[in-house]
Amino acid sequence: MKVLVTGGTGFTGKALVKRLIDDGYEVISLDYQEGLKTDEIRGWGAEVVIGSVTDKEVVEQCMDGVEIVHHLAAAFRELDVPDTYYDEVNVGGTKNVLESAFAHKVKKFIYCSTCGVHGNVENPPGDETAPIQPADYYQRTKYEAEPLVNAYCEKGMETVILRPAAIYGPGDPERFQMIFKRVSNGTFPMFGSGKTLYHPLYIDNLIDALMLAMEPGKGVGEAYLIADEDYVEIETLVKKTAQALGVTVKIPHFPVMPLVIAGHICEKVCAPFHITPPIFPRRVDWFRQNRAFKIDKAKRDLGYQPKVDLDEGLKRTGEWYRQEGFIPR
Repeated sequence: MKVLVTGGTGFTGKALVKRLIDDGYEVISLDYQEGLKTDEIRGWGAEVVIGSVTDKEVVEQCMDGVEIVHHLAAAFRELDVPDTYYDEVNVGGTKNVLESAFAHKVKKFIYCSTCGVHGNVENPPGDETAPIQPADYYQRTKYEAEPLVNAYCEKGMETVILRPAAIYGPGDPERFQMIFKRVSNGTFPMFGSGKTLYHPLYIDNLIDALMLAMEPGKGVGEAYLIADEDYVEIETLVKKTAQALGVTVKIPHFPVMPLVIAGHICEKVCAPFHITPPIFPRRVDWFRQNRAFKIDKAKRDLGYQPKVDLDEGLKRTGEWYRQEGFIPR
């Protein structure tokens, strides 16, 4: 069976491509630029097409013989781009991939959205019926593509939407690196109470969910929150990270509002200079927005069962960060 993965060299995409190939699938990956990761997945046996999901001709080039599409490609934390760029990639790009998949009679289309569409969960834990209240243009555009996916399901193509929580694990140089670096240095500044809820998702657990969603008839026309079994307070997450690394960490507390203001200022000041801001609103939100979810629906409908718990996931991730030189050994 031939499977198309858009964004196949991203953190999630690369892990999914590896699992698919290991399980005997023929894989084609659509990625926007060449690099070491494209060389790596070619070495595994994947076919790579270079281009953007915003280019209809490139998308068409990928679709021949494809039976299942995993649409993971998205604009995320892009520097020096207008907000409309997120619309072009996350909404327009999804529309292009859907149109082509439908025309080529693809059997199933799996769209990777984000738990961020629910914004701050006011009554945690939230489920798929929790209010939709995206906090930024990334989350907004990821949600705006969901009705497009559902529309093609109504036309007769099987579709499933997954909303992953905070993905982490070996192979990810960015998302949890800040946490591990600060903990390994011995001090983690905590802005606010530290009681904000956070729901991690280990990469292998997410790949399990994506593979389950491929099965014919499963989850058709539905959206599913995907996360690990348990959510934790962010201060607990920091302490568990220290345990995973075998270090002691101090956690001094500071007021959060000055950081909120600084995040907005830094983002605006750095943008004209094409510099990644040291802090920005989405990073600051980590300290103050509750992200805690129920995964009962995915368990019931997809047979999803997270196998790697937080302690084991943090241990594996810490070992990888040390091995790659992101934190001291």
